[in-house]
Amino acid sequence: MTGVTDRSGVTVAEAGGAASPGRVGEHAPVTPEWTCGTCGAEWPCARKREQLLTEYGVDRPMLSVYLGACLAAAAEDLHLAGSTSLQDRFFGWLPRRPRRH
Repeated sequence: MTGVTDRSGVTVAEAGGAASPGRVGEHAPVTPEWTCGTCGAEWPCARKREQLLTEYGVDRPMLSVYLGACLAAAAEDLHLAGSTSLQDRFFGWLPRRPRRH
């Protein structure tokens, strides 16, 4: 598996399942468990969610692509293909956009 890098330049998953140490306060995941290397919560933790919303701003499609890549890597590492709980973990926290008519 190749690394998945967010807009801040933090690589969240690298070949061989080892997490990049990242920068202090980045809340990068520790793989293959997919826990936060800073606070120990399931990744993406609450703080990383806030960071991602700020980093990606209005570019929701790219945020979705990034989270989809992380979801695929986590499903592979955790052996949970098609898991609804992983989908909720990676996408369920995103604010909903109002529907356009």
